Order: sequence, then structure tokens, then C-alpha cells
Amino acid sequence: MALQTAASIENLAVSVYTTAAGLPFIKDGNKTVAAFIAKTTSQHQAHAQAFNAAATQAGGKAQSGPDPKYAAVVKQMLPSIKGPGDVVSLAITLEDVAAQTYTSYTSKVSDATLRKLFASVAPVEAQHRATLLAVQALLAGGDASLIAIPTDLAKLPAAAGSVGFPDAFYPTKNASPISEGAVQ
Repeated sequence: MALQTAASIENLAVSVYTTAAGLPFIKDGNKTVAAFIAKTTSQHQAHAQAFNAAATQAGGKAQSGPDPKYAAVVKQMLPSIKGPGDVVSLAITLEDVAAQTYTSYTSKVSDATLRKLFASVAPVEAQHRATLLAVQALLAGGDASLIAIPTDLAKLPAAAGSVGFPDAFYPTKNASPISEGAVQ
């Protein structure tokens, strides 16, 4: 069930990022944001495949659907998406729940291979979140031109080095229950 729930979170992330990539203000907007979305989408696809492969290897079924709880959150938020900041905010929510969930699951599964899988994916999701928090801060600051690789470091606000890492230890209070995305 944990693997199926993890796959469902990844499936939802792929769907959201794919939809976001097609929005005019993303597709025709900041090229660094569009590149981030493309790379992140492929990482989520790989994570979903890994979780599903482990689920079937363990004798379960692959999960091809989205996480039901967060699919409802996405459905509720989609009509209010009007610009890149809204997309970033939604993506932060999804990346955070993924990182919290996989961090939590690392201690809940008894198989060492599964612990390694969850422990290897959790920090990638945390990295996505950290990047998105930095992008969010730059968008809120009104200077999207700083969202670039390379960027002009001298122009970055002082908080740029810490805004992406608000927690000393990654929280797990919002981790999805193991059965949340299990195949019914």
C-alpha cells in the first residue's frame, strides 16, 4: 500500500506538471521555470515507475491513478490558477506532501530495499520544494529575471540563501497515510 500511495502521489505530480507546462504563461514565460518543470516531470515519472516496479515485485498491483486526497486539492485549486506564482504554490504543496510522505515511510517499511527507495526519493522531492520556494520568493519580490541559470548573484535578495530551507528537520505531520493511494 505504501508503494501504491507513493506512486499515486507521483502520478498526480506528473499530471500537474504536464498541465502546467502547457499553460501559456509557463510555455511562453520564464525559460528556467519551464526547464525546471520539464526536468521535474521526468523525475516524477521515474519515481512513479520505481514505486510501481517495487509494488509489483512485492506481489501488489501497480497504481496508475492519482492520489485521491490531493487530486481533490488540485481540482479545487485549478480554477484559481492565473499565473506562474499560482502554479508554483500548487507545486510546493505537492512536493512537500511527497517529501513528507516518503520521509515518513522510510521508517515504516521493514524491507531495507524499500527503505532505500523511499530514502532516495524523499530528498529529491525536498529539493524540488526548496527550488520552488526560492522561485516563489523571487516572483513575490517582483523580479522574475533573477529566476535564471546562471543568475546575477549580486542582485539576489539576502534571503535567497535560506528561503528554500525553512526547516532544520524535515517534518512528517502532513505525510499521507499508507493506505491513501492504495489500489482498490
